[in-house]
Amino acid sequence: MSLPDWQQIDTVLLDMDGTLLDLHFDNYFWLQHLPNAYAEHHQISLDAAWAELNKSFTGLKGTLNWYCLDYWSDLTGLSISELKHQVQDKIGFRPHVQDFLHKLKQQGKRSVIVTNAHRASVDLKMQRTGLDALVDRVISSHDYREPKESQAFWQHLQREEPFNLQRTILIDDSQAVLESAARFGIQWLLTIYHPDSQQAPNTNSRYPGIHHFNELDME
Repeated sequence: MSLPDWQQIDTVLLDMDGTLLDLHFDNYFWLQHLPNAYAEHHQISLDAAWAELNKSFTGLKGTLNWYCLDYWSDLTGLSISELKHQVQDKIGFRPHVQDFLHKLKQQGKRSVIVTNAHRASVDLKMQRTGLDALVDRVISSHDYREPKESQAFWQHLQREEPFNLQRTILIDDSQAVLESAARFGIQWLLTIYHPDSQQAPNTNSRYPGIHHFNELDME
């Protein structure tokens, strides 16, 4: 599988976190800000907070609850949405994203964000970045009550947002999501090697990938 031939693509499905936006915000929130807030709220040590949170992490990854702010608020006794607002200054674009999205519009391609992020998180990030003005539509997996790892998500999506499987690309930093899209039959798949600007790139992927969008030949 090679890098995309843009003349053969009409619809561009785009992940949000780690693809268009820097994953550093999310990693910082879940790995630092939330454990610290949980420890303080419950008056326990940070190690104890991590032990409690890790119990909940087990088995949730890839399910809708993994991405659901309401679920995590109920579980932790904290307002996850309010905590995210506290560190919203860390929300930002990955390099060259705006230029890439402008080129898609210039070429008449339909651009649709498909994200597992909860709508409250989506709204915060749109307010912070104005990303929604740069694409044609924003869809959260919570709209369908199915994560992108599920085939049901893509079935819902194609009913609501009809696309030609052979002329559609998904760009996503999640290998599990790309695998799900491949099973559904989406022809073009591309991963992001450097989703978090504060961490080292990871090029271990069965799918072609890029570090940044300026590596793509859009002609």
